Amino acid sequence: MTITTPLADPRVIALAHYAGRALLENVLARHGITFQQSVTLRLAALADGPVARERLVDGVAGALKIDASEVHGVLDRLIDAQLLAPDGASEVRITDAGRDLYATTSGETAPVTARIYDGIPAEDLAVTGRVLSLITERAGAELAALTR
Repeated sequence: MTITTPLADPRVIALAHYAGRALLENVLARHGITFQQSVTLRLAALADGPVARERLVDGVAGALKIDASEVHGVLDRLIDAQLLAPDGASEVRITDAGRDLYATTSGETAPVTARIYDGIPAEDLAVTGRVLSLITERAGAELAALTR
């Protein structure tokens, strides 16, 4: 019996996404934060300093394809948890506690990610990256057309 490698299609892509997300959410749950909060903390952690609240909202909403009002709620919960803090009238900054939490969760997921990707040739990862980027771009264009 010959087993063939499946072609990339929506199901294969979704299965890979949800498998990886389940691993991440397992780590995040141990620290009491959600996937959406983690995505938001990451954007704040990678910023050079305070970031405009609307820029964070746009970044998270765009990445996760969720409504801006939902992201505002995520930001409010992160501020309530003192992982983010207001900075002036329209900016927020990551707190030391937020930066520590981001570093901790990133550190806990890094070895798992390394094991998952171990042994996959760089050429395969490059092709996969190009294909997934193209699919993401096209899906984004289709979503934009649907929501006009």
